[in-house]
Amino acid sequence: MQRREFITLLGGTVMAWPLAAHAQQAERVRRIGVLMPFTANDPEAQARNVVFEQSLRQLGWTVGRDLQIDYRSPGGDAASIRRDAAELVALAPDVLLAVGSSTTGLLLQATQTIPVVFVNLADPVGAGFVQSLARPGGNATGFTNYEYSMSGKWVELLKQIAPHVTRVAVFRDPTLAAGIGQFSAIQSVAQSFGVELTPFSVRDPGEIERGVAAFARSGNGGLIVTAGGTAFRRNLIIGLASRYKLPAVYPFRYYATDGGLITYGPDTYDPNPERRGLRRSHPQGREASRHAGPSADQIRAGYQPQDCQSARPHNPALAARSRQ
Repeated sequence: MQRREFITLLGGTVMAWPLAAHAQQAERVRRIGVLMPFTANDPEAQARNVVFEQSLRQLGWTVGRDLQIDYRSPGGDAASIRRDAAELVALAPDVLLAVGSSTTGLLLQATQTIPVVFVNLADPVGAGFVQSLARPGGNATGFTNYEYSMSGKWVELLKQIAPHVTRVAVFRDPTLAAGIGQFSAIQSVAQSFGVELTPFSVRDPGEIERGVAAFARSGNGGLIVTAGGTAFRRNLIIGLASRYKLPAVYPFRYYATDGGLITYGPDTYDPNPERRGLRRSHPQGREASRHAGPSADQIRAGYQPQDCQSARPHNPALAARSRQ
C-alpha cells in the first residue's frame, strides 16, 4: 500500500498535490522546496508562507515532525533565482513548488525528475513548461491564474475610473511569455478605448523611475501593471503612480493592500480582504481551492505529473483601496 498525502498552495492559496512514498518510508520526514519571486522580508511572501503551513496542518502535516519546508525568496533577479533553484534541487525534496513564471522556468531547467507544481502564472503552454493543459507531460503540472483575455479588462477599468486617460504605460517582463501575451491582449483592445500604449520593462528600477517621470510630464496618462515578473517592483511602481498622480490598475489584490488604486485578477489567498483595508466586488476568497478535488482524485489514483491536467483560472475579482 502507498501513503499519499496532499500539500497545498496557489501562490499562497490552497491546491492539492501529492507527497507519495512507499510504506517502508512512511516514517521519514518529507521535504518540500518552495521558490518565490519575492524577497524574504516581503510581507506578501511571509503571508503566503503562513497560509501554506496552516493548510498543511489541516491536512495532518506538522513542520518539524514529519515535514520540512525549505523556502527560497530571492526576489526577481534571474541570477539569484537560478542559484536558489539549484540549491533546492540539490536538497532532493519530494516535490518543488514554484510561484510564478520566472521561478518555474528556472526550476525546470534545474531538474527533469523532481515533480514541480507551478502556481500563479498565465501561460504554461506558451512558456514551454507543459505540452498542453490536458496532458502536461514531463515532471511539471499546476494551476494557471490568468487567461490573456482578462488583460483587456484592465484597459476598460482604467477608462472607467479615469475617462480622461489617452496614454497608458504598460509594465511587463518582456522576457516572459506572460508579459508578451498580456501586452498583446491589451494592444488588441487599446484602440477601441482610444488609448495609446507605451511598454515599460520591469527589469531595471532606474529605467522605471526615469521612464515614469518622463511619461507623466505629457499628461492624460495612466498605468497598467501586468501579471508575471512584476510583483517584486510593485512598491516602486505604486509609489511612482502616487507621486505623479497617475491612475493605475494592478493584477493582484495585494497591490491594493500595498497602496495601489484598483486591482482586477484572481484572489491569491485571502478570504477576508476587508480586514486589510480593501473593498471587493464579490466574495471570492478561496474559491479556487474548490477546484482541487479532481486533481486530488487523480493523485490518489496514482497518476504521475505528466498525466495530471493543469487547471485554468476561475472568476477574477475586482478590489479597490478603501479610503482611510
